[in-house]
Amino acid sequence: MGRLIVEQIVSADGFAAGPQGEIDFMRAPGDFDPNDPGQLAMVARCDAILLGRNTYGMFAEYWPERSAMDETIASFINGAPKHVVSNTLASAPWGDYASATVEPGEPRDTVRRLKQRYSGDIILWGSLMLAGALLQAELVDQVRLRIVPVLIGEGRTATPGLRHPRHLRPTEIDTLPSGHVTLVYDVL
Repeated sequence: MGRLIVEQIVSADGFAAGPQGEIDFMRAPGDFDPNDPGQLAMVARCDAILLGRNTYGMFAEYWPERSAMDETIASFINGAPKHVVSNTLASAPWGDYASATVEPGEPRDTVRRLKQRYSGDIILWGSLMLAGALLQAELVDQVRLRIVPVLIGEGRTATPGLRHPRHLRPTEIDTLPSGHVTLVYDVL
């Protein structure tokens, strides 16, 4: 049975997006290393990608045009099975690669089914509302916070919709030369 990993890129003051959803803080000086060994090791354990509708749109605009020559992780992102939780999309094309599967209906049911289908991990990137709902439903097994060394003052949290605390156990801390920090927690 697979595990669901939620990975969020957040500012040092804990925001995953600015007040209007802007994510320009992620381009702070000292970008994440596209060949970050910790990130590549994490995706090596993943069998599939799960995305919400909005994050799918951002990813589908960017990643199909990238190759491993640009960013090593592009091979995984473009080649892995992708599932998009949406009740509004009819299809989810991915450039010249296999389309993502649109998963209508209740996200909890989708995640339970995908955890049964895949033996490796399933990575959920971004997709703030979906991530918050799945944390609330106690379906997330691990949280990875990739912290950008910048303060933005206000914005959207990484877990909107979470109405009760979820306790975490730290399992990994990785400080990168760029000043970025990756914190990995198991969800208890």
